[in-house]
Amino acid sequence: MKSLAELNAVKDEIKDGVLMKNEGDGVRINVGMATCGIAAGAKPVLAALKNEVEIHGFASVTIKQSGCIGICQYEPIIEIIEGGKEKVTYVKMDAQKAKEVFNSHIINGKIIAEYTIGAVTANIS
Repeated sequence: MKSLAELNAVKDEIKDGVLMKNEGDGVRINVGMATCGIAAGAKPVLAALKNEVEIHGFASVTIKQSGCIGICQYEPIIEIIEGGKEKVTYVKMDAQKAKEVFNSHIINGKIIAEYTIGAVTANIS
């Protein structure tokens, strides 16, 4: 790059790509796969979610692995991000709960409140 204008053009191109990824019609599921998540059982959760996407043929659902989400005591964690909606964080997941979340939340649009971070932290108080 030889000028500030070229640098700004690259920045705008990358920014547009990020916005497209975040604001699309699809659903993104993040699975916490840091060492804390893996130790707590995140690998079977990830496998169960990938299996559900494959079974149902949902091309608009993207599953991503993320690093530490920052609330290790609640691992395994999955976050569901849908365009125009608040992110939903499900905690203390296992493969069976992940399947339930997929079928209820992704397929039927119904959040399973008792599996969310809000429900778990409310029970601690």
